[in-house]
Amino acid sequence: MSTTLSPPAAASSPPLFQMRNVSKRFPNGTLALEGMSLDCGDHEFISFLGPSGCGKSTALRLVAGLTRISSGTLDWPQRPPPAAGQRALGFVFQEPTLMPWAKVFDNVWLPLKLAGVSRDAAAPVIQQVLEMVGLSRFADVYPRELSGGMKMRVSIARALVTQPRLLLMDEPFAALDEMTRIKLNNDLLAIWREHRFSVIFVTHSVYESVYLSSRIVVMAARPGRVIEQIVVDEPYPRGEEFRTSSRYNQHCMAVQQSLHGALGGQDIDH
Repeated sequence: MSTTLSPPAAASSPPLFQMRNVSKRFPNGTLALEGMSLDCGDHEFISFLGPSGCGKSTALRLVAGLTRISSGTLDWPQRPPPAAGQRALGFVFQEPTLMPWAKVFDNVWLPLKLAGVSRDAAAPVIQQVLEMVGLSRFADVYPRELSGGMKMRVSIARALVTQPRLLLMDEPFAALDEMTRIKLNNDLLAIWREHRFSVIFVTHSVYESVYLSSRIVVMAARPGRVIEQIVVDEPYPRGEEFRTSSRYNQHCMAVQQSLHGALGGQDIDH
């Protein structure tokens, strides 16, 4: 069964990052996030789950350094000097945000190009990540020739090409059909297990959060805040057997109850 954490159990090694009482107020006065505290450890898969307006994407952007914290602290205790071409984190946005004039290879090369890595030097790593996401035969294809799911795979490859320790994913599969979404869920878990980075994954879906996550951060809106952290104590790999099991349904019910309790019975996505 799901286990509530309050606060999260201490890790045996320093976390990748620590948020302490973090709030974000925008210039128009909107308090998007209030008093958020969170540790992220090595090789965790954490989902931020909650309704629109609860600060999930804002929290992700704060971790990425794309927007400033209004109050509180965000520290990186494990901040080692990155290897050549490596970054602490990668970011996958809701839309693939690919360059339409560039082929798949050059879209994936972009972060390394900006870091000063030549196209020839980057080629082996680019081929490796394209193989990881199942696009090794599409390096010379333009984005307009790809399906929505394949475009998202390119976006994931671009985020992974710098070998990040932390992958931030902002509802990357929300616009995809159910079959494509399930396939990408499975592929993402396989890559995560093999390469052992950490993931923070934003979603509106109870079912997706339970299937993917080792821990779910349940958030409520107005102002955005953490109401509960739930461990999904199930082994990996996960597949169709888990997705159709009574254990999976029990976890989903526990998470759904947490959301309903915080939101006063409002309807939520599954």
